Amino acid sequence: MSFFDVRGLVPRPLRITVEATTLDGQVATTTYERGLARLIHHEVDHLDGLLYTARMAAGVEPIPAEQYRQTGQAWSYRQ
Repeated sequence: MSFFDVRGLVPRPLRITVEATTLDGQVATTTYERGLARLIHHEVDHLDGLLYTARMAAGVEPIPAEQYRQTGQAWSYRQ
């Protein structure tokens, strides 16, 4: 599920390690960093039924997409 008309800044981990089971039952562990870690974390949230708004800081509201594009703000990461 996506919100096409609004955006929000969400702090994400700088590095994540994901453990998954392959089709043949083997456990595969992969570590992702920076932008790819951010993307994978976002997608895992979808699998868990979470929207990005659940990860926004308390009191922070989504802003219109056009306004977000003009902020020039960099992504924030948690270490």
